[in-house]
Amino acid sequence: MSSRRLPLVQALRLQGPSAIWFKPALSVVVSAAPPNLLLLALGRLDLALYTMAGSLCALYAHQRPYAARARVLAGVVLGMTAGLAVALLASALTPGPVVLVLVGALLAAVQKTVCEATRVGPPGNVVATFISSAALFVPQTPGQVPAHLGLALAAGAWAWLVCMAPGVFRPHGPERRAVAAALHAVAAQEHAPAHAALRTAWQALRSPGTRPDPTRRALENLLLSAETADADPGQLRAWAQALRGTGPVPRTETTHQADAHPRPSRVPFTHLAPIATRTALGCALAGLAALSLGVGRPYWALVTAASLYQANVTLTWNRGVQRVVGNLLGVLVFAALTPLTHLHPVTLVLCCLACSFGAEALIARNYWLGTVCVTPMALLITEFTHLQDPGVLITQRVLDTLVGALAGFAAAVIVTNRRAGDRVHDALTALEEAGAHTERLLAHPAPHALPAARRALAAALADLRATAVVAQGEWWQRPFPAERLALAERTGHRTLAAAVRHRGVAPLKQD
Repeated sequence: MSSRRLPLVQALRLQGPSAIWFKPALSVVVSAAPPNLLLLALGRLDLALYTMAGSLCALYAHQRPYAARARVLAGVVLGMTAGLAVALLASALTPGPVVLVLVGALLAAVQKTVCEATRVGPPGNVVATFISSAALFVPQTPGQVPAHLGLALAAGAWAWLVCMAPGVFRPHGPERRAVAAALHAVAAQEHAPAHAALRTAWQALRSPGTRPDPTRRALENLLLSAETADADPGQLRAWAQALRGTGPVPRTETTHQADAHPRPSRVPFTHLAPIATRTALGCALAGLAALSLGVGRPYWALVTAASLYQANVTLTWNRGVQRVVGNLLGVLVFAALTPLTHLHPVTLVLCCLACSFGAEALIARNYWLGTVCVTPMALLITEFTHLQDPGVLITQRVLDTLVGALAGFAAAVIVTNRRAGDRVHDALTALEEAGAHTERLLAHPAPHALPAARRALAAALADLRATAVVAQGEWWQRPFPAERLALAERTGHRTLAAAVRHRGVAPLKQD
């Protein structure tokens, strides 16, 4: 693997902030503050790990429509509680730390696989792995487990309510944002981002559980109008601006009904097997290496390894660089906060909440920037039971970070993902079939069938590009079909442009 594929500066480059960065940041604070302050008032801040398990569920599903969000968040709460239950029972029944590390590695692999298969994220599996791995090393008796799980479920229910509450005031907020982003992308007249944004918007409008209503149909008509070849960029931007807030959705008249849009497919387990194996092996190696070095909290190394695994080795390297840089800077932030947090338990809780807000506010800019706040938050949580020597905590955290990153990346290199190449061939075949079907419809016009074929072709182009990026980032692959890929993408985009030109739309009106 050449050094050209393992960049340093590129991994640390900052991006623009998320459009809704404040939503997960505020949600996690509102979800975590009442349980933590209540425990503080009761003098039982040592139970905060269990309530944090539920509170951190507020980080998920903010991009999803509320009907879908309700189901996803419920699943996240139940999944988080299930992982916590396994960890607590293992802590109560397992004879030694080696077995606990192995249980943690298997749990991390399961959590990673489930999150990848269901496309739950961000933040994906890392939060669940952090909670379950930490719980493994908390002294526990079987009789305590039900009450601790009850705390997690209660906090999770509160987090569910916090995340669903905005729907009372803006029930179509996520769909409106997705459609506005698509309108802006089309107005910019950049084909790849526009197709991706349109696909995201259609998926938001057609999420499982959503029901047709006048607002959703009006949003669909805006997308149909944006997809025409003669869509006016100025008009699209005006519509996007009108979607801000809760005002009426601009109305358009189309000559046809919106057809069903392809929904995201689930990743086959055979394609998830390599990343699950990498996670299990890397977490086990990291935890056992930390134990051999005498580190008191080997789960930090385990969580570091679990946080690395991305779609390919190159992206995993990038995440490793980001994790190490963020953790090293984060321990400096923790050192600066220590004099304040040791003044009173209230300041400890408030600093922890501030770090959780900062983490979610910054992590969209780059993972390392968010980790600068995640690291002190994790260290502060360890002090909820009792104040500790900051020098020891910092030393152990730095050591675990380095051990976890090295062991985790080593596992990514050892476990090759040759199935990534197979997925490229499958995606190429799907694109070629979608293109041929669209060309047949263009040769023999079928007005009602062409829109669905055109969207299927756009989805196939996006899937192929994503699949090719994954395969090109793996270090050991079968010969890559570069010529076939270039030809298929060129032909697909040409056919897609022809299909767009054939769409007919009636004159547009705005209320």
